[in-house]
Amino acid sequence: MSPRTPLLDAHRIVVKLGTGVITGEDGGFAMGRLYALIEQMARLHHEGRELILVSSGAVGMGVRELGMAERPTSLGLRQACAAVGQGHLIALYSRAFADLGVKVAQVLLTQEDLADRDRALCVRTTLMRLLELRVLPILNENDSVSVRELIEYARTQRPQAATLGSPAERAFGFGDNDGLSAEVAVALGTDLLVLLTSVDALHTADPRTDPAARRIGEVDGVDEGLLAAASGPSQGGTGGMASKLQAARHACEAGITVLIASGAAPDVLPRLLAGDDLGTRVNPSARRSLRSRSIAFAAPRKGAFVVNAGALEAVVERKASLLPIGVIAVEGEFAKGDVVEIRDGSGRVHGRGLVNYDSGECRAVAGRHSTEIAQVLGWQGYDALITRDHLEMGDL
Repeated sequence: MSPRTPLLDAHRIVVKLGTGVITGEDGGFAMGRLYALIEQMARLHHEGRELILVSSGAVGMGVRELGMAERPTSLGLRQACAAVGQGHLIALYSRAFADLGVKVAQVLLTQEDLADRDRALCVRTTLMRLLELRVLPILNENDSVSVRELIEYARTQRPQAATLGSPAERAFGFGDNDGLSAEVAVALGTDLLVLLTSVDALHTADPRTDPAARRIGEVDGVDEGLLAAASGPSQGGTGGMASKLQAARHACEAGITVLIASGAAPDVLPRLLAGDDLGTRVNPSARRSLRSRSIAFAAPRKGAFVVNAGALEAVVERKASLLPIGVIAVEGEFAKGDVVEIRDGSGRVHGRGLVNYDSGECRAVAGRHSTEIAQVLGWQGYDALITRDHLEMGDL
């Protein structure tokens, strides 16, 4: 196998820490390992990179804080542990990162938050603004209200637990933080997704039971054969290698490189970026993100903005947001979050984007300064009709 290409130019990175990374074999928190990873992320942050951390561990922290002898399989108790533990977990991260000069923010999500168009747009905007403010977002599934991950854990502990939860409960949730990290990586158009786990890589067989198992250092995409070969949960968590490969496939389809490696490896994050032969690297076939493809090609056109020359130059050449002052006319009827075209006076389409206001509101503020939006509408959500991170420009 040829040496790996370094990923030193990766700017926006999602890092997922699994339960097996955060906790030790005795079920207690592996503080030394966790603080080492926090130090690595802080170094990358100070280099100018944008990091998003997806962290498991709320239930385990709750178990510790409540003085329980073992992790409960009861759904209600696990929800209670998650509610207790999440506050302590984010407090730990806040203190540790603050000591290293990094500000953090907590964002708790459910599947519905990314499945609903308006809510997904708000989540993405929030995360993008945090990154622009040089704040490191720390994400987790909201286990107190989104129970699918907890149900999946119970199923791995006792088969009869498959009946836990109502059909509605089983219909929602990411299932584990592997899926959440992939969803977020795709939504933000990240360069890299790093899944840190309790095993060192994808293997030809389960290395815990087969001493002949060989590490697979690099694969191009994830096919059904790889998925079929991977099974079983990680220790203490709900996501196993199959879960990580499902997440990797979703991210790779959006053009994102995925690295699966042991969170216990010394200086694992800088070494992975440097191209060291650690873990498993999953290479994507496409480079344009799924969000970009959905804006540029797949999403239906609901209307259009006709813009002046100054606005066109700003969004095309300077990658700026589309402000209302540059809009000459608003065509069609659309709602907030719909895809609209960007056209010049001759009718040529120069790009598309997700709009922040509905068509009536856009007509009301077209040609005005952003400072007048609140006065005209009686409220203001955004300075721009389309923010730069929701724009796809070019001959579409």
